Amino acid sequence: MPHPDGAPSHKKILRTLFLPIVLPSSVTSDMSPIQNKLLTYRRCNEQQKILNQLLIDRALEAYRVSMEEKYDRDPVPPIPELPSTMNSEEKQRRTNYLFMKKRVQSNPMVPIQQQWLMSVLTLVPQSLMEGKGRELLTEKLLGEIIRDYEMSMKRCMVRNVLIKPDVKGLEDEEEAPLPLLPLGLDFSTPWHNSFIQAKNQMLSNLHILHPTMKTLLDFGCAAFSTFYIVDFSSFRLKGPVDCESLKTDVSLSCSKAEEKILNTWYQRVISLFTQENALKDVKLDQVDPFYNCVSMLMSNQLKELLRRTVEAFVKLFDPEDRNCLPLFQMELTLDENKMEFYPSFQDLEEAILFIVNRIGQTLQNIQTIRSWLMGGTTTLDAELPNHVIVWATSTLKKSIRDNLEGPKEYFENYVERYGWLVDGTAQARIERFEAEEHSFDEYTAFIDEFFTLKKEILSLPEKAHFPMICLNCEDLKQGLASNASTFAKMLMDRIVANHREQNEKICREFEAIKERALKVPETTEEMVEARAYIKKVKTKGIQDLLLRIKECYRQMDYFLDVFLFAPEDIALNATVLLWPKKINSIFDEHDDLVEQSKCKAEQELIHKCEKLMVELDRLARSVAEFEEYSELDCMQQYVADLRALQKRIQEADETVALINKEETLLEWQLSDFPLLNNLKVEIEPYQKLFHLILKWERAEKRWMDGTFLELNGESMEAEVDEFFREVYKASRPFQQKHKKIQQERKKTSQHRTAEEKTEEETKANPTLTMCSSVLEQIKDFKENIPTVTIFCNPGMRTRHWEQMSNIVGYDLTPDSGTTLRKVLKQNLAPYLEEFEAISVGASKEFSLEKAMHAMMETWGSISFNTSVYRESGVHILSAVDEIQAILDDQIVKTQTMRGSPFIKPFDKEIRVRQVLFLKNIIFICRITIMQESTNCVTALLFNLLMKCFH
Repeated sequence: MPHPDGAPSHKKILRTLFLPIVLPSSVTSDMSPIQNKLLTYRRCNEQQKILNQLLIDRALEAYRVSMEEKYDRDPVPPIPELPSTMNSEEKQRRTNYLFMKKRVQSNPMVPIQQQWLMSVLTLVPQSLMEGKGRELLTEKLLGEIIRDYEMSMKRCMVRNVLIKPDVKGLEDEEEAPLPLLPLGLDFSTPWHNSFIQAKNQMLSNLHILHPTMKTLLDFGCAAFSTFYIVDFSSFRLKGPVDCESLKTDVSLSCSKAEEKILNTWYQRVISLFTQENALKDVKLDQVDPFYNCVSMLMSNQLKELLRRTVEAFVKLFDPEDRNCLPLFQMELTLDENKMEFYPSFQDLEEAILFIVNRIGQTLQNIQTIRSWLMGGTTTLDAELPNHVIVWATSTLKKSIRDNLEGPKEYFENYVERYGWLVDGTAQARIERFEAEEHSFDEYTAFIDEFFTLKKEILSLPEKAHFPMICLNCEDLKQGLASNASTFAKMLMDRIVANHREQNEKICREFEAIKERALKVPETTEEMVEARAYIKKVKTKGIQDLLLRIKECYRQMDYFLDVFLFAPEDIALNATVLLWPKKINSIFDEHDDLVEQSKCKAEQELIHKCEKLMVELDRLARSVAEFEEYSELDCMQQYVADLRALQKRIQEADETVALINKEETLLEWQLSDFPLLNNLKVEIEPYQKLFHLILKWERAEKRWMDGTFLELNGESMEAEVDEFFREVYKASRPFQQKHKKIQQERKKTSQHRTAEEKTEEETKANPTLTMCSSVLEQIKDFKENIPTVTIFCNPGMRTRHWEQMSNIVGYDLTPDSGTTLRKVLKQNLAPYLEEFEAISVGASKEFSLEKAMHAMMETWGSISFNTSVYRESGVHILSAVDEIQAILDDQIVKTQTMRGSPFIKPFDKEIRVRQVLFLKNIIFICRITIMQESTNCVTALLFNLLMKCFH
């Protein structure tokens, strides 16, 4: 029958765990033997005996069979011996001991007697067996007793059978040999006095048994049995919470719980100890220990409350039961191109651990009863045990790590699939793509890739739900989608800019065609070029532009779906599409302008031809006037007139080229102007003659009135001869023309009178007359060249001018104002023969002087070189052969010059030069003798030279 309080009896517990238990003798002492035997009989015992006998018989049979097989089978091969380094004796002993120990422990043992367990249970007070959960506790304790009994039996068998060897590796083995003498119970009472003393001390100090303490325990049990500092039952029901809100709510709950405890439980405790009988039977000297006991009891109650609250919170994170697991709000954010959790895992862990710490900080300022009564400040020790904090922290951290694996994987999936949008990979791809040349379709394919990616990102769920985390991904989704849109916009801006640039280029080309087509040609060349340009544009240019416009239209069709054009872009697109229609009217207007310009150009060309013919007539008359030019004094003017006429002819020639060019452009037959070519031929002799006569007049003027001493007779004679030949050659065309005219006149003389014939014969050609005059002048001037040759000799010195002055009787030495014209006016022709002899002598002396100075200048560039003589280290002259050759040559020249009759003015100087030559020879010979002392010929030559010198 069950216990009235609902607690099961210990007999029922044993029946559920063990075999039937024999009642103790104290229970059966009042029964008769037959009743006793009947009560103690158990069918299970009989069955157990039969089973034991069967087991024994089977074991003996198995033993007999195994022994027979042992004798019948082949002997076991010997165990191979291993090297000592692999299997030492110490290792073998250790291995054998451990193996034997395992075998001994596996042997069957006598089980614990049920009577023993029954006796143990009868010693437990019935009050401790009552209560919820005591049945499970009893089973647990009995199981522990059985395990301890079995372990002790195994140890006893090991200690009884084996002796632990003293080898390395068995230090931790606890089995030791059994004692030599059996140990029994000591029933003496030497401890009785100390027991009585301890009992009295306990009776005097064991305040926990005081009735007030029991009341205090009842208060705590009533107040804290179902109470928690924080109510965690509704955490899951609140839905996702963020870390800061959770910390705020927990702090507020702790504050409210502490306030509630102070207003209820603490007030009841205070009222309990303020009663008169609160310290009943407490001696005065035991008041402080009593209040210490009260404080300890209150501290334990508060600690237990804190511990239960922490355990309740930790139990929320039980991995086997996730129904109560708190749900935290987290976000995946994109900040500065970095994907991350908000709050971070560290912040989440700190927030969860903050709850444990905040619970541990609660109820830390409650005064002790003694302090409250006496007005002190001492507080109860309600600090949460450290091992509880360590256990809670480690358990929560592990649970947090386990529950964050799902969000981590979800986040890593984002990173793996879309991380390239924010880590610079996409930017690098775009930069490489833009650096290369790609078509519009390739750009659109790349852009569509980003648009598809954006659509895929936005289609992802806004929130991801996990057992402990509600992960909001909206911010990350929007950021990644924004990045994809940004990259797509970068590429879109590029192709839009290209599209805009292409449209602008098409418009510029159409504008250029329009401007060129509607421009009024100013010249025939411009008209022809414009007509050819428009023709080319119509055949090829417009077709290319139409194809480009078609491509722009195709691109525009794509842009209308994905891009919003600005108003100016819309206007530009419309302009591009309307150009093909506008250009046709422009071409028609151009045709009208070209026709008008062609008519105008034809009229202007006719007018130019007429004007040119008039100009050629004038030029012909001007050329004919040159035949009348015969005044030598007006030659400067003649040349100027000739140049002006040449310039007009050149302009006419340019006009003819322009006319021919326009005729070619207008596709006319080219005009020919033979009169212009005749004028060029006719004017050429006059040009050559007039320039030659003018050059002669300027040269004569320079010679006659220029510095006299700068004249050179030889060059002057060559130039005069050249002038004579050129003038004569220039007069030949006029002579031939004159002869041709005379022959034509002879043919027509039959019809003329005698007087007309005589008049024509006597009439001379003015140009030929002018040429004859110039030739006569040249001949006359040539007679003055001997005078110039005599007086302008470069060898003339002051002594020569003195000799000439003595001949004529006055000073002839020229000065800066002397000219050839002045010299000729002195009529020195009678003295020229004498002057010529002086001039010839001056020339001879001048040549000797030049030779002497040339010899002196030769030595200025000669240098004496030295070299090391053999291995002596002494430097000697080298390469003196060339110097000796120069000396020999100059000695010969000096001897020859001294024999000349014209050496007198330089006799002294030439002698000094000869002495220097001899000294140089002596020096060279001396050096040679020092270098080659064995050369007798050289020594003899040196002696002869010394004698000659002296």
